[in-house]
Amino acid sequence: MPRILFSDYEYPDLDLERKLFEGAGTELVAAQCRTESDVIEAAAGCAGILLQYAPITERVLAALPQLGIVSRIGVGVDTVDTAACARHGVWVANSPDYGVGEVATHALALVLALIRNVVAYNRDIRAGQWHYLSSGKLKRAGEMTLGIVGLGRIGKRMAHVSRNVVRRVLACDPYLIDGDFPAYVERAADLAGLFAASDIVSVHAPLSDETRGMIDADVLGRMRPGSYIVNTARGAIVDIDDLLAALDSGILAGVGLDVLPVEPIPAESPLLGHPKVILTPHAAFFSVQAEIELRRKAAQNIVTWLKAGRPDYVVVAGSRRPV
Repeated sequence: MPRILFSDYEYPDLDLERKLFEGAGTELVAAQCRTESDVIEAAAGCAGILLQYAPITERVLAALPQLGIVSRIGVGVDTVDTAACARHGVWVANSPDYGVGEVATHALALVLALIRNVVAYNRDIRAGQWHYLSSGKLKRAGEMTLGIVGLGRIGKRMAHVSRNVVRRVLACDPYLIDGDFPAYVERAADLAGLFAASDIVSVHAPLSDETRGMIDADVLGRMRPGSYIVNTARGAIVDIDDLLAALDSGILAGVGLDVLPVEPIPAESPLLGHPKVILTPHAAFFSVQAEIELRRKAAQNIVTWLKAGRPDYVVVAGSRRPV
């Protein structure tokens, strides 16, 4: 019977995964791996790894010659060395199309909370202030331009749910041809142009060497004073120090962050006490239905590989076959 390691998880139970793997005649071994050594020890003899955040590195792969597949519970594969997996012939899979609506509507909720001062009004009322000007002047949403960084599944959904709220939707995605842009989305020539033209920017790009820290002082400095940024993608795409400087200088009137470079947020982070920042705990993906879909698809990748030699959602095409 093949053995599969569930390397780390934050769910109260693993009933969903156990039922799926047992139905496929596969044994599921659960652990809470935090380091490379943890993974190497727990995955000994396992044909596949189902993971949330555990590191899959060159060292891990070299120590596990029987490993054929790793499947990430999520879209991003930030903790997986995909180049090393390709060299070792290990398949990498993910769950790329779950929770699209959840993330887009969460991003829109953050945008609306910022531009309508919802959180600030609530704070002011609880502090004894009751006046429509208590949190400052508001701009009309219907006269604003929304810029979207990354026009994949979620970026497209964000454009769709936002197009009747704002006057204009722009997007920047160098990997899409013009024909992949919806008719109601204008194409920005580059990232700098997008930031210069937008009142609100919503980030929906994956994290990579190219995108890490790309929203920095240079692009932020191109925005008009009183602009807004929302990030529901990956925290490390945004340089937090430059973001705070833009807030304090008045370039940004508000920021909504669901993701951060370090999670959970450190207790000493200046973001925590900043009056212009709204934070949510990496929750944009979540609904009860989305979580079930996410977990089922990630586990099914391994079941499908065991049966057919190829997962449903391929990130890296490997060469190793189930034994």
